[in-house]
Amino acid sequence: MAAAAVSEAWPELELAERERRRELLLTGPGLEQRVRAAGGRLPPRLFTLPLLHYLEVSGCGSLREPGPGLAQGLPQLHSLVLRRNALGPGLSPELGPLPALRVLDLSGNALEALPPGQGLGPAEPPAFPQLQSLNLSGNRLRELPADLARCAPRLQTLNLTGNRLDAFPAALFRPGALPLLSELAAADNCLRELSPEIAHLASLKTLDLSNNQLSEIPAELADCPRLKDINFRGNRLRDKRLEKMVSGCQTRSILEYLRAGGRGGCRSRGKAEGPDREEARRKRRERRKRECGEGEEAWVDEASRLLLRVLHVAENPAPLTVRVSPGVGDVRPFIVGAVVRGMDLQPGNALKRFLSSQTKLHEDLCEKRTVATIATHDLSAIRGPLLYAARPPEDLRIVPLGRREVKAKDLVRQLQLEAEEHRKQKKRQNVSGLHRYLHLLDGKEHYPCLVDANGDVISFPPITNSEKTKIKKTTCDLFLEVTSATSLQICKDIMDALILKMAEINKYTLENKDEGSLSDHEADAIPGQVPGPRATPGAEQAGSAPLVVEQVRVVDEEGHLKVVYPSKTDLDLAAAHVTVLR
Repeated sequence: MAAAAVSEAWPELELAERERRRELLLTGPGLEQRVRAAGGRLPPRLFTLPLLHYLEVSGCGSLREPGPGLAQGLPQLHSLVLRRNALGPGLSPELGPLPALRVLDLSGNALEALPPGQGLGPAEPPAFPQLQSLNLSGNRLRELPADLARCAPRLQTLNLTGNRLDAFPAALFRPGALPLLSELAAADNCLRELSPEIAHLASLKTLDLSNNQLSEIPAELADCPRLKDINFRGNRLRDKRLEKMVSGCQTRSILEYLRAGGRGGCRSRGKAEGPDREEARRKRRERRKRECGEGEEAWVDEASRLLLRVLHVAENPAPLTVRVSPGVGDVRPFIVGAVVRGMDLQPGNALKRFLSSQTKLHEDLCEKRTVATIATHDLSAIRGPLLYAARPPEDLRIVPLGRREVKAKDLVRQLQLEAEEHRKQKKRQNVSGLHRYLHLLDGKEHYPCLVDANGDVISFPPITNSEKTKIKKTTCDLFLEVTSATSLQICKDIMDALILKMAEINKYTLENKDEGSLSDHEADAIPGQVPGPRATPGAEQAGSAPLVVEQVRVVDEEGHLKVVYPSKTDLDLAAAHVTVLR
């Protein structure tokens, strides 16, 4: 009787176990009552699904702790999203160890402290040896675990926005502690001091410490070799000139001012700044650059580089804009777009290689679309501006790739039936194609979509694009989009990787088109890809013609800028064979 009651209360778990699912989403209006009945915890049966790679439980005001058994029962978990719940004041028991975890989102909870035994997990051995993204924003944390860096040594993104922190733990900035950390956000806290040791974050690109209580910015910050974007607005700095600069000047100007010592108030106290020390600082910066791979560029033959040219909005007579509707915030809030011109997909199997690279990114960086989803469109079939919105399944209509126009509700039902039939025919549990991503919509009352100025839905992430904007062999100008429910930085990182891959494919195509590289028949076998005659401008200068990447602005309903891509901190590629012309 008890087992039957559990199955009735948690049908998602029974379905996930029967279908051997790797992803599970628990949300919706009925979740809160079921969690309350389970004592404010997740049901123990959830932790008997060892195949899970992605688990999300969000928007549940009665969830106060995950419950025992998570680490032992879900050893293959790659992404754990527990946002907008009521977790706190600590985590009992602690979450880790989770050796395969890459993304951990605990934002929007009621966490006040993460002490040993009630926090993230042990430091020795590391609880999260593969963790790349940690989101603790929107909690009530007054301090961070002192051993956070040892607990997650491969961390790349750390979001602490909207807590009550007054200091960073000293161990966070010790030499070699977080060698891969590229983004640190701690806006809207109570930070009073920033240690000069932050210079040891050799990979740091973006730093947001706006709206804190800082009075000084250490000059050593300028020693971060990759730092491209800083935000110190809303702090009352002693150096009033510096306070004005952080409100209106570019990052480069601010770092140069700090490097020169400002007006005497920004250097570390008690340290003379003679010529010998300045020379030592210069040598240290150069050494860090070499360690980060930037010195490799001098050894790369200029003629062999991939060229990307960025066209800024101000230089573009007709820039594309994406307007975001507020309703999408609870569904899939993050989107980044870009226009790429100059692709040559016509020769040989160029188109097939392009589509295969997109599939590989979905499998790897996007973690089977659970972290983010890529969509590529023929720009000539799009009329801007675009609208990114959320609609009820019965109101969203799209012409999916290779299908007739259908409502999203009917498409999902049709794909579910196809998946079940596929299982019966193949006599196996796993499914392929679009059917693998249907679970990402479980419990969603609205579906995300991208709509052009004609009112046509051109994208329904994470499921499908529209047949209207399908990429063909004759496509040379593309609109790219990356959407995510996890973070904006993940969207940008995946867009960087996609554009780099496009540049590599385009260069290879131009260099090998005369040889026919691989059979045209292989590429032409893709349904709907009909080749047509088209000259390739600049093909005679193989490899020298750059791809043009046009900035796309994402704005809110009032037209206020949310994000522009690529910004000056994007496409900051460590690869020595790439040159970005800005």
